[in-house]
Amino acid sequence: MMKNKIQKFLVFGSLVSIGIYNINRLINIYSNAKNLLKTERGNFFEWKYGNIFYTKQGKGSPVLLIHNLCPASSSYEWEKISKYLSKSHTVYNIDLLGCGRSDRPNITYSNYLFVQLITDFTKKVIGEKTDLIAAGESSSFTLMACNMEPEQFHKVIVINPSNLVELCKTPNKIKNTLKFLIEFPIFGTMIYNLAFREKNIRNTFYRDYFYQNHMIPSRIIDTYHEGAHREESHGKYLYSSIKSNYTNINIVHALKNIKNSIYLIGSKGNPHSEKIIDSYISYNSSIKSSYISESKYLPQLEVPEKLLAALNSCLEDETIC
Repeated sequence: MMKNKIQKFLVFGSLVSIGIYNINRLINIYSNAKNLLKTERGNFFEWKYGNIFYTKQGKGSPVLLIHNLCPASSSYEWEKISKYLSKSHTVYNIDLLGCGRSDRPNITYSNYLFVQLITDFTKKVIGEKTDLIAAGESSSFTLMACNMEPEQFHKVIVINPSNLVELCKTPNKIKNTLKFLIEFPIFGTMIYNLAFREKNIRNTFYRDYFYQNHMIPSRIIDTYHEGAHREESHGKYLYSSIKSNYTNINIVHALKNIKNSIYLIGSKGNPHSEKIIDSYISYNSSIKSSYISESKYLPQLEVPEKLLAALNSCLEDETIC
């Protein structure tokens, strides 16, 4: 009797697994059907942990654009900004490892991994001192890269930097269990796909990313949805590392040491923006800051013209060199 129950349970479990596997496959086919994240106009940097997609355009002093650290994000985030910056700069726009059109290996994504990526890309692809422009959760490893190899970089501009208190959170047993569950085959992919289903991405834009949420173009939602599910949802490995705090690091010591010019741009519609930026300035009084009205977390997508004015002001300001 017990043997029959075990056999039935195993058969049932197998059928459930097959069903979830097929659902995951359908989600990936649907989300990538429009092929919005094309690679024809870009190049790949063959890095030791995977191929990194990037574009290069314009002439002048080099600027490296670094999008927000999220499996759904990509260099698409900077599409409007890079077009205009390229009129006076050589603009490099990359997809971070685990994002966009870059590879998504099954590894632990640490803060130092992205520090290495930024420094290696600057040395091997750009080949000269570079201005960095980073957004959101990419602020910590961008500033750490500048602290570790200051001679490689000129100015560092950060839009809506991470909360310093949140960056101090570290992995623990509970977080490591969550990481294991997300990375687990089939069922972990299901958890990830649920987290990044189209409805959730749209709600994130409404709640956090855009100030005027009635103005969100459907193409943006579609691009983020596709970005989250490329390579059969292998963005789950980056997601598991982010949720488990492996991409966090305490940057207070670095902030105190950095001699390069740092410029922080906050969105007035972003909760606690002024408090967060003030906390950075409290550790380095030479940091300059400004704010953009009627925008939230992603002004580069919502109000690119306002952000561009702030970026040009910083890039052209010789007093903060």
